Amino acid sequence: MADDISTLRRILRGNHTIAIVGLSAEWHRPSFFVGKYLQSHGYRIVPVNPKYPEILGETSYARLEDIPFPVDMVDVFRKPADVLPIAQSAVAIGAKCLWQQLGVANAEADALARAAGMDSVMDRCPKIEHARLFGGLNWVGVDTQVISARRPQ
Repeated sequence: MADDISTLRRILRGNHTIAIVGLSAEWHRPSFFVGKYLQSHGYRIVPVNPKYPEILGETSYARLEDIPFPVDMVDVFRKPADVLPIAQSAVAIGAKCLWQQLGVANAEADALARAAGMDSVMDRCPKIEHARLFGGLNWVGVDTQVISARRPQ
C-alpha cells in the first residue's frame, strides 16, 4: 500500500525526475509551490503544461510523451476525470510512480498504474510528504532553514 510511511519514503528517495502534469507558471498556484519546493530539494522537475514554454527554469512539454528523457514519477495536478489518460501515458513512457495530488483520486487510474507494476499514490502531496518524512515542515508548512526558538530581529 502506498500510504504507509516506508513506501512513501522509498518512493520519494528513489524517484528523482518528476514530471508535474498541470504545473503552473503562476507563483501563487499550489502546483508552482510544490514544483519549487521539490526543485529546491534536489529533484529534477519536468513541467507538463502546453500553456507555457518554460516553468521554474525548465522546458515545459505539452504531453508526457514529448519528454525526451526518462521520468521516474508523474505528479498530477488535474481534476480526477482527467487522470486516466495521464496514467495511460505514464505507463507508456515507463514511469515508476503515478502520484495524484491532494483532492485528486481516480481509482481507475490507480488500478491501471498498479497493474502495470508502478507505485501509485492518491490524494497526497509529495511536498507535504517529503517535508513530513524528511524534515522541513514547520508551523506554516515551509522550510525556513533556520533552527532557533528566537525570532529574527
